[in-house]
Amino acid sequence: MSTEQDRVSGSEAWDLDIEPRTRLFSLDLREVWNHGYLLMMFVRRDIVSVYKQTILGPLWFFIQPLLTTVTYTVIFGNIAQISTDGLPQTLFYMAGITIWNYFSETLTATSTTFTTNASIFGKVYFPRLVMPLSKAISGLVKFGIQYLLFIGFLAFFVAMGSHVRPDLPGILLVTPVVVGIMAGIGLGLGLILSSLTTKYRDLTFLITFGINLLMYATPVIYPLSSMSKKFSWLIEANPLSWLVEAFRKVYLGAGELSVPGLLYSFGFMAVILMAGMLVFNKVEKNFMDTV
Repeated sequence: MSTEQDRVSGSEAWDLDIEPRTRLFSLDLREVWNHGYLLMMFVRRDIVSVYKQTILGPLWFFIQPLLTTVTYTVIFGNIAQISTDGLPQTLFYMAGITIWNYFSETLTATSTTFTTNASIFGKVYFPRLVMPLSKAISGLVKFGIQYLLFIGFLAFFVAMGSHVRPDLPGILLVTPVVVGIMAGIGLGLGLILSSLTTKYRDLTFLITFGINLLMYATPVIYPLSSMSKKFSWLIEANPLSWLVEAFRKVYLGAGELSVPGLLYSFGFMAVILMAGMLVFNKVEKNFMDTV
């Protein structure tokens, strides 16, 4: 009887009341952890759906870096005659492409989190941070595939007696650091851009252009040692430069492994990732009003 009266009066007692968070620093990462199963589901969806209806399917994971490497070798290596620090051009460009692709794809995928998933966010509640995290993790799977391709080429050139000097201890120590910092910077910038694109849609047209422009400000197609002192400070101010250089140094034996540079990159990553999470947390409370 009381239940019927409550229904009529409209004063039902709810088991769970979901409201937007009002505190800026209330990130509630524990809730994200508790939704780990959902995170893995989105990761699987991202991996399966990308090339699901293509003829070559997962082979595109290998074809894309190969085509890019060939293009860079022809244009920048042979036509422009840009230095590769005495390294084989194929390995030089493939090393830069492998680590850069993970950053650029993480940034691109997370920068459209709100606009591309508005239909899902409007129907069901879950921690919104799960979605951009899934992009970073699924990108890590793709990076792993392209990384194995790079290792295969590296082993071939070493067997052929090429002048490359892989540093196994350095590889084991530096690789997770470089990849982790790349992921953090890409995710942090992506969270900021995704928050801004809810109001300023023009940014979506500038993201791809901005990433390409940033690549030229990073020693992906040229070594840091080839830069004149007049402009080297500008490249060194880019935290991504030290990551690409460190990656080449431990795998190919040419480049610059700078501990202060890596610390600078880590500090930048920590700041930009925290800023991205705070901005994302603020925007997710009312983004449905503007999307």
